[in-house]
Amino acid sequence: MKPLDALGELMDQQVLVRLKNGMEIRGTLKAFDIHINLVLDNAEFKDNEVEKKLKKIFLRGDMILFVC
Repeated sequence: MKPLDALGELMDQQVLVRLKNGMEIRGTLKAFDIHINLVLDNAEFKDNEVEKKLKKIFLRGDMILFVC
């Protein structure tokens, strides 16, 4: 299995993404590309202990540590 195949299996499912700055974002995986840029719908994350929600977010692949 290739890395992009693993992401393909997660399409339209809830995922957790950890970024290099330590932030964790949960949302529904809607799109990705060969650079591991991601688009999440209904994303949720904490910013200074305040929970924030976004309808759609684009995450740049070079900032991502892992997706699960």
